[in-house]
Amino acid sequence: MTRKTENSSLRACNEWPEQWLGSDEDVPYGQGIVEAMKPFIESLIAGPLTDRTLRKHLGNLWLLGGEVIRSVSVHDEYTTVAPYDKLLESIGSGEGPDCRHLYYDAERRSFDSTCGMLHRFLARTKNGPPQPR
Repeated sequence: MTRKTENSSLRACNEWPEQWLGSDEDVPYGQGIVEAMKPFIESLIAGPLTDRTLRKHLGNLWLLGGEVIRSVSVHDEYTTVAPYDKLLESIGSGEGPDCRHLYYDAERRSFDSTCGMLHRFLARTKNGPPQPR
């Protein structure tokens, strides 16, 4: 993968919170979700994946973040559940949450695969996101 592809992939991920926007509270919460995902995203980018496979995983992570934001919004959890914790809760079974944008079994399997990879990655790193000082 080229440096240009790496940079554009990371830039795209930083734009996700605005794409998930449903209310003003979604953007800062979404930024927290992206920060929680970023070490995993960086590991995907640095790995041996083809561009096509990387795009598939990034698309699935975008869907996951959108579903997490939707859930937080529906249950008004912006101040009661930290973004990292909500992300972990959403993939705690090693699969993704229900996603209203997945219509075919193959899409669901792909989504669950990405969510399972993220779950295993976060379980290995267990420290969670860096805490502000």
